[in-house]
Amino acid sequence: MAGSTGGVRIEKAVVSGVFSLDGQDFDVDNNVWLVGDDDEVLVIDAPHRAEPILEAIGGRRVTAIVLTHGHNDHITAAVDLREATGAPVWFHPADRVLWEMVHESADPDEALAEGTLFRVAGTSLTALHTPGHSPGSTCLHAPDLAAVFTGDTLFHGGPGATGRSFSDHPTIVRSIRSRLLTLHGDTVVHTGHGEDTRISAEISTVR
Repeated sequence: MAGSTGGVRIEKAVVSGVFSLDGQDFDVDNNVWLVGDDDEVLVIDAPHRAEPILEAIGGRRVTAIVLTHGHNDHITAAVDLREATGAPVWFHPADRVLWEMVHESADPDEALAEGTLFRVAGTSLTALHTPGHSPGSTCLHAPDLAAVFTGDTLFHGGPGATGRSFSDHPTIVRSIRSRLLTLHGDTVVHTGHGEDTRISAEISTVR
């Protein structure tokens, strides 16, 4: 359990697999975040394989599967997870080309956009569109939990990678400065890979 308030808690599952882009493969460990209580959860990202994510869900009702961006290591299990839980997949359409590299014959259910509001277990999460790592990269801010889920936009140590197709460094810096560094400094940053950080700790790393 990463954090909680009342009956709501944040849980993390780590799923290992391969990230593939631009003809290269990398072994990676992905964080899957679950926000909810004993009855229902919202799932953030669906990497590699559905089985360990379903184990973390533990039979609870899944209100939504929200994908932070379209790289294969964040979306490969999305369709299988949807079939197993019946929950809709939310995905930003600006990353559609990346989705189609992985899922040629399936579509996401809902279009994720700036300001999309999710409610689960008595708390809310708001989508923040933060392009740069990819055109559709999106973070989720949970103010009641003093948390933001940043996918690969912001890590412990600075911005996510921008050296591959569909990414841009000046864009990710603008996104982080305008959408993330404006959050309260004590906000915990739950990342797509690696350890947590805080907004205040990353101000000096974004340049």
